[in-house]
Amino acid sequence: MNSNKDILKYCPNYYNIVNFDFEEGDLISEKIVTIYKSYIFSVNINDDTEKERAIEIDRVLASYLHDYLFRSTLQKEIVTVRVKKDNNIIKSIVDVIIKIFTSYEEYTTRKIYISKWI
Repeated sequence: MNSNKDILKYCPNYYNIVNFDFEEGDLISEKIVTIYKSYIFSVNINDDTEKERAIEIDRVLASYLHDYLFRSTLQKEIVTVRVKKDNNIIKSIVDVIIKIFTSYEEYTTRKIYISKWI
């Protein structure tokens, strides 16, 4: 079976992400989707770490489409990212996007404590 079809089994949001209509002139979103497509089809399906990272970036970009606050946060933070030339640029950017999402989730998810009234 074709490895591209195998990858798409693990990335159920692929078509939603690729076909999403962003605002006109939103170059950052276009670049993020381009990086996503390049990364997804460069993943080695037999490597569990890469497969998990592909699943995670699929989930993160699905959240990017539906969560306006995360979209604006990612757009602000992604322009300040620096990548070393000797590293795989696309993989490094994907790792940064996942890291930004993880910190966003931790920041926006708060713990609710139920106090007892005496």
